[in-house]
Parts: sequence; C-alpha cells; structure tokens
Amino acid sequence: MNKVILGLMIPFIGTTLGSAMVLLMKKDLSNHIQKILLGFASGVMIAASVWSLLLPALDMAAAQGVVEWVPAAVGFLFGIFFLLALDKIIPHLHAYSDHPEGMHSHLKKRTMLVLAVTLHNIPEGMAVGVVFAGVLSNNPLITLSSAFVLAIGIAIQNFPEGAIISMPLHAEGVSKKKSFLYGTLSGIVEPIAGILTIFLTQIISGLLPYFLSFAAGAMIYVVVEELVPESQVGDHSDVATISVAIGFVIMMVLDVALG
Repeated sequence: MNKVILGLMIPFIGTTLGSAMVLLMKKDLSNHIQKILLGFASGVMIAASVWSLLLPALDMAAAQGVVEWVPAAVGFLFGIFFLLALDKIIPHLHAYSDHPEGMHSHLKKRTMLVLAVTLHNIPEGMAVGVVFAGVLSNNPLITLSSAFVLAIGIAIQNFPEGAIISMPLHAEGVSKKKSFLYGTLSGIVEPIAGILTIFLTQIISGLLPYFLSFAAGAMIYVVVEELVPESQVGDHSDVATISVAIGFVIMMVLDVALG
C-alpha cells in the first residue's frame, strides 16, 4: 500500500517542482520555451494513453471473453464527454486567453487560471489511480513497474505544466510565494482523483477495461482541446510539433522498456 501511495503522489511532486521554477527564475518563460513544454507534455500524454491505458484495456477485455474493442471504445468516448462536460461547467481561464470558459462567474483571474490547470490534472490523477487499482487487484496485465512508469511519465509532463501556471501568475502581479502555492494546489487534485478512482474500481472490478479507456479519453481530450492548440498559436509552432514527437517517443520507450 505504501508503494501505491507513493505512486499516487509522484505526479503531484512533478507539479510542485515545476511550480517551484517561479522561485528560481527571474524572468517569465519565453514563448518559445512554453511551446516546447506544451508540445512535450502533449506527446507524453498521447503515448501514455495508448501504451499504459488503451492497450491494457484491449488485452483485459480479450481475457474476459468480451469483444475487446467495445470497452475501449465505450470508455474512451465517455472519458471525452466527461471532460467536455467539466469544461462547460467549471469556470476557468487559460494562460494564453483573455476569454473565460465554462459557466459565468465572478471569480478572480488568478483563480480561474488555477482552475484551468486543475481541470487538466483530473484525468491524469484518474489514469494513475486506475493502473494502481489494477495492481491492487493482482491483474496480470498491469505490473507495479508499469504503474510507476505511468506515474513518472505524468510527473515529467506535469513539471512544465506547474511552471506554465505559476510563472504567468507571477507575471500578473502575484507574489512568487503565492504563485508557487497556487501552482502546487492545482496539482493536489491528482492524488485525490487517483484515490477516488481506486476505490471506485475496486467496487466495480470487472469494469477495469472501461476505467482504463475512460482515463485515456479524458487525457486525449486535454491534449486535443487545450495543449496542442495552445502550442501552435503564433510563431515557433515547429518546435512544439517536434516536442510532441520527442515526448511521445520518450514515454513509449519508458513504457515498453520498463513496463
């Protein structure tokens, strides 16, 4: 159980370390660097969705004797529409936009900036939670090492996300310490979402392939809806595209070699 708790905390640690960059850097992140980080995070999430979530879901469905693509397809689409619903309900503001999304509110800009990243972190916490749920249920298709690979991969891409939220907050006039705090708090939803997913999956253990696919769909929604479009705005879009490829390959290699 201690290893599971550690695994759930690893992505949150990545967000915290990334948020700490605001304490170390004197200037805001350049647009060029932000695009690289956004692209890299996108590549990692895409690869994690395929190798750590969708492929195990297909294998589990086959082992259960059901049509293997059904849980993957159904879970994936539910994950997409779940994040779409949250996107429409939760008021939030992205760092590169002046137009809030979600339901109308009178929240401060800094609060909505934090909510935007918090919204992104929910599916990542769910993804880590569902693979560790597979470990706890002794599912032969999910190993402890593969669960940790996913947690570490998400932590790697959370590092730039933490910096991308804390540094713009400081640029808006928030103190460095408060910017670090807000960035860190945006990641606390990950272990919470992970724990809730573990409990839910343990109750309905036969639906593990659906939960894996659900997490994959939610993560892909974040990539397609937010990360990739933000990385392609303005100049230097080529470096973002290259960064997607690098992030994808690194996560794929980690999962195949170590998982």
